[in-house]
Amino acid sequence: MSKEEGCEELLGTDIAIDLGTSSIKVYLDGKGIVLREPSVVAVNQDTDTVVAVGHEAYAMIGRTSDRINVVTPLFNGVISDFDLARHLVTHYLRQINGSKVFMPRVVVSVPCEITEVEKRAVVDSISSSSVRKICLIEEPVAAALGAGIDISAPHGSLVIDIGGGTTDMAVLSLSGISISTSIRTAGNLFDDCIIKYIRRKYNLIIGQRMAEEAKIAIGCVYPRRELLTHRVKGRNAMTGLPQWADITSDEMLEAMIDPAMQIVRALQDLLERTPPELVGDIFEDGGVLTGGSAKIFGFSQLLSRKAKMPIRIAENPEDCVALGAGKAIPFIDEIDKKDYGTLNPLSAAY
Repeated sequence: MSKEEGCEELLGTDIAIDLGTSSIKVYLDGKGIVLREPSVVAVNQDTDTVVAVGHEAYAMIGRTSDRINVVTPLFNGVISDFDLARHLVTHYLRQINGSKVFMPRVVVSVPCEITEVEKRAVVDSISSSSVRKICLIEEPVAAALGAGIDISAPHGSLVIDIGGGTTDMAVLSLSGISISTSIRTAGNLFDDCIIKYIRRKYNLIIGQRMAEEAKIAIGCVYPRRELLTHRVKGRNAMTGLPQWADITSDEMLEAMIDPAMQIVRALQDLLERTPPELVGDIFEDGGVLTGGSAKIFGFSQLLSRKAKMPIRIAENPEDCVALGAGKAIPFIDEIDKKDYGTLNPLSAAY
């Protein structure tokens, strides 16, 4: 083993983390995305101990006793339960880092409009794992890098990242983010709207997993040419007995259109506030849609029609933030020597 290989074995490989409301993805420098897990933790309420995380905990949703509570440590893109978030991150960092003596340097994505307190919560949840250095990267910047946007080009680029807890939009120019916005309307809100719609129309109570399955199967925010159906199962709100219903894609459109229009209005507002010089670039080149919820049928068509500009879905949109954060790893050393900093590879490259 060479001296360099020995040092790497001791120090660990730099990583990037997409710490999302719905899922956590980890990118290992030189290897790509090595982990995709739901951001959920199962807790025994009697002993206050964690009994499962990730896929194992997700499989328990709706199938456990009252003693086991399955929770999401993040809500609307920020940490809502610090101890559980720390446990979640530490679990996966140890799993990836293995027997290496020292933890690696870490790049973590965050929504573009969170507070300093919320940033500090993210940093503290990771620093408890004794990582050498932590840098933050705003999700629109990471998404743009991951989508292959040439952010060094001398013109404006638009990225719309629709995740589980937040939708982050930004206009990027040579100097970084020119203008951005973050709204707490995203994939999880679509699930909630589906749950409420089915209860209201069918008197049927379903869980979040069933709502998410329906969203993936036949969900849409723009009319489909072909009518699709999907069976959902739950219990009757009056009798408590098992019940099912066959719902259609038209019904899903009715259930999902309100949060979709909130995203449309946020985009329209962002464009209205964008400097005129950059608006021309954006309308010529169009925007890029990223995030797991970008795969909902008709999102690019809806946004294109309402914004009157072309908007395309990035390749592997659900991975763009993690991939972009990984691409930012070489710029870690550009950050000032402090506990943490917001990593901007746009300005760090110049």
